[in-house]
Formats: sequence, C-alpha cells, structure tokens
Amino acid sequence: MKLPRLLPIDLIITSLCPAQQQPCILFSSGLNRLGIIFRNRTKMPSAKSSYSTSPPPLVKVSSLPPVDSTLVNTDHHVNSPPTAFENPWSSFQKVSLSTIFWTRFGTHPEKNFVPVPEGPNGTRSEELVKVVKPDWGSSNLDSLRATWLGHASFLVETPVLPGCERGLRILFDPVFSERTSPFSFAGPKRYTPTPCTLDELPDVDIVCISHNHYDHLDITTIKALRRRHGAALKFFAPLGNKAWFITNAPCEASEAIECDWWQSNLIEAPGRGTVKLTCCPAQHNSGRSISDHGTTLWSSWALECMTPSPTDQAETQRGKTFFFAGDTAYQSPHCPDPCPVFTQIGNTFGPFDLALLPIGLMTPASFMGSFHATPEQSLQIHQDIKSKLSIGMHYGTVRGGISARYEDVRDPPRRWRVAGEKADVWCGGGVEGGGDARSPEGVGLCHVGETVCV
Repeated sequence: MKLPRLLPIDLIITSLCPAQQQPCILFSSGLNRLGIIFRNRTKMPSAKSSYSTSPPPLVKVSSLPPVDSTLVNTDHHVNSPPTAFENPWSSFQKVSLSTIFWTRFGTHPEKNFVPVPEGPNGTRSEELVKVVKPDWGSSNLDSLRATWLGHASFLVETPVLPGCERGLRILFDPVFSERTSPFSFAGPKRYTPTPCTLDELPDVDIVCISHNHYDHLDITTIKALRRRHGAALKFFAPLGNKAWFITNAPCEASEAIECDWWQSNLIEAPGRGTVKLTCCPAQHNSGRSISDHGTTLWSSWALECMTPSPTDQAETQRGKTFFFAGDTAYQSPHCPDPCPVFTQIGNTFGPFDLALLPIGLMTPASFMGSFHATPEQSLQIHQDIKSKLSIGMHYGTVRGGISARYEDVRDPPRRWRVAGEKADVWCGGGVEGGGDARSPEGVGLCHVGETVCV
C-alpha cells in the first residue's frame, strides 16, 4: 500500500506461558533462586560490531519543561518515591490471579482456538500479513517514514533536512528474536518473520521502549544494537527501566534516559535533525517475572520534528508529528468511562500526521479490556488524539498466551477494516487492502517491511 505522501497479565502469563503460551515457567522464579538461570539464547544473526559508515556526532539530549504543567501528577505512582506504578483511571479494572488462571486454563465460554492458517503443503497462507523487503522509504526522503518490522516494532526516520544526508532514526520496541519469552526453547514463537536481519537495518540513533514486556523489550536485540552502535546510541524508556539497560545493554547511565509521563526531551543530532520526544500515558502494565509486576512504568510516545523557520534559519518550528501508542487499552467493558489520556494527548500534541495504534491480542475483551484495546476502540483513540492517518499494529506476528485461545489471527485486521469503513475513514493497505490509498487521512494497514510516508 502506498499511503500518502502484557497486568500482571502479560507478565504472569509470560511467567506461566511467556508473552501472555506454554505453561512452563511457573517455577522460573524459584529456579532462579536455586541458581538455575535461564537466558534467551535465540539463534539469530548478530548485528555488525560497528557502524556501516563512520559514527556520526553524538546525540545531545536536553530535558524540557512540560508542555502543560496541569497534566503532570503522581497519581500513577505507588509510594513516594515510587516503588511501583498503577493505572489511576476509572477505565481500568484490576484482574485477580484466579481470573487469569481461569481465563487461560478454564472452560471460558468465549474460547475458540483457531490455528494459524497455512497455505498448500505448509506454505505461508495468503490470509496472513505479507512480508516485503524494506526500502526504508528511500524515494520519499522529505517525508516522515515509518517501516513496520512486525508486531509493535517500527523504524521511524524524520524528514531529511537541507544539507543533511539522512534524518534522525528511532527504533520503537525492536524485537528480532524468534520467541517473545525469557527462554529460547519455550514461549510464544513468531509465525511471521522479520523483513530483514539486524545487519540489514540502517544505522539508528535512538531506541525507544514503551514498556518491558518480552514482546516489546528484547534483550538479544538490545545487546546487538548496543554492540553495533556503541555510545552513539541512546535508549529512552519509562521510569524504572534505566537500571535494566545499564546492566543488560550494557551501557553507561548517561546513555539510558528514563522518563515519567508528560516529560519531554529535546534530541539534537548534528547532520540528522532535531526532535522533541515526550513520554505520554498509556493504560497497560509491566513486568518480566512474577515478582516484578508494575515496578517499572509503561507509556506511549509523542514525537515532534523540528524544522528551520523559513524566516530565521537559527530558529526552529514544529514540522511532522508522530504518535506511538505502544501497548494500551481504552476502556474495560466493566468500567464506566474511557481512558481520558488520549483526549489529553490530542489536545496537547495533536493533530498528529501519523499514529501507530494496537489492534490485536485483545480477546477476550471481558478480560483483556483493561490492557489491550480492540480495533474499534483504537479507532476511537485515532479520533481522540486527532490523528490524520493511523496504521494498525500489534497483530499478525506472534500470538498471546491468553488471546491465542480466543482470537483468530485474521480477526484484528478484519475488524479494523470494518470499523474504518463504518466510520468512512478506511484508507486500505496491508492484508485487508481496499479503501482509498490516495487519501492522506483515515486508518489503514501496511505490510511487514513496508514504509508508510507522510
């Protein structure tokens, strides 16, 4: 398509059946205490140990005052200073451990397991998302470009400014491992490959993480990127994640920047551009073991490209804008109100030229509704944040430990299209196609490896 210029749940289930599948890790915490340490040793091509060209000048990061100080609060903090975090809105409903077990292992009336479809003789089905070789939007250098790498992983590059060879490149939630799990031998496994290897990725400047669930924060990928880029690479993540990067990337403290909600940073990359990056709220949770649920924050991200003023080249003005939702819910079906933060984000940073919104791993809504938005709800998020064009993500790559028992992998894009057509905003693209791919506004899909340019 050529569009116009995990609650403790994910974690407990990642612990029971990584990234929300096999019930094999219930005892992992105990094994670790006994000194039996498992690490993800997924076999994958290791990234090159140096830049494809000489390293560019280091990125400069400066903290900015909040755009709207009335939005800043600590309602999501548990204790002061925070030792954990929570969703503070009436759109969220807590889920008990017994409910998690019953939904995963019990006789829930909505259970309807449908295998991933296959083509003739075990080939890849044409009903699944298509995987294409990325060209990184090389013919649209003056556009903001977002290339889908599968699930919630995207490479975003800002428009190339006059006198620059490229734009600023940011990897959002990069995952290249075969499994979204702490183990190489168990847990959710890809049924859709990445469109390229890590070696084939262009050089990047920033890695931006929405939260620490295994399908969004992949230690193998992070280590490879750090090995390739060294100190030139900066990591951005919500509060509580800095120590993980220092230990596991590994990197220096100055190379890992953690942010609270509504905290903004100015990122200046000589020869590549300048952006404002803001950590925004999301309704989700965090954790990488049974014992650390909620101890690190989760977030969405707003990006504003800064361009030289046409009247004064020494001044900058706001250019293209971009929103990455990460993992988020909108409203549990048991709750009276939608999450208010998306209207706040839209009023503060909108309109957005491009937004990436989750549409999958959301079934059953009666249970997942506090953590994952449905396609219909993401259409509402599209409207709340004042997005001109929104592309569906967080589907088509790996199944969830719970949702796999309920959700046909073909459902999220189908429902996204139906919702878009009903609202008369369907742009087409991706596995569903149709729509008006010439329209600069609406909602749509793309292929894995495809670059959306705005």
